[in-house]
Amino acid sequence: MRQKFLRNLLYVFILDVNLHKIALRMERTLQQYDSVARTCQDLFERKMNDYGCAWRILRLSSLTDQIFIKAQRIRSLQQKSVRKIDEGQAGEFIGIVNYCVMALIQIDLGIVAQPDLEPEKALELYTLKLSETRQLMQDKNHDYGEAWRDMRVSSLTDLIIQKLLRVKQIENNQGKTTVSEGIDANYQDMINYAIFALIHLNSKL
Repeated sequence: MRQKFLRNLLYVFILDVNLHKIALRMERTLQQYDSVARTCQDLFERKMNDYGCAWRILRLSSLTDQIFIKAQRIRSLQQKSVRKIDEGQAGEFIGIVNYCVMALIQIDLGIVAQPDLEPEKALELYTLKLSETRQLMQDKNHDYGEAWRDMRVSSLTDLIIQKLLRVKQIENNQGKTTVSEGIDANYQDMINYAIFALIHLNSKL
């Protein structure tokens, strides 16, 4: 009886330690995620100060193509040892995050003929969409146990391209899907993949 009690006590102790480790890892992930998100939002804000909200006229297909160009360039940089332009992958991943947030805003507000957002409202919407995407990351991270930490940046790049191909197909179907998740979920996944890649890249500095 005493041995059974001690075994149960040991099991509870090990479980408690493991849960504590998981909580610490998640807290670290959130800190890194928020740091990268701030960098992305800072660039979004600075570009908006320069160009305004001109992106509001862009159709989803145009934003998808811009993201695709950036993802393909990242893949090209990963495959080439000599680069003609001395620019790293980080800037392209930040661009992917920001274009995806723009796409999520466009899904909600629709496309316009002329820019119609004040910078303060655009930043408010940006923060909202990134917050929703962060929550999605937390939910999936809980289910998959931070599997992304064992993935290489090149694999995350390929996943982004795969999502882009899915989005292009959905766009070709006029946004209709039968059993697949909607187009917005794909943009959210791309944001999270890009932020994971940026966390990996930052850890190598």
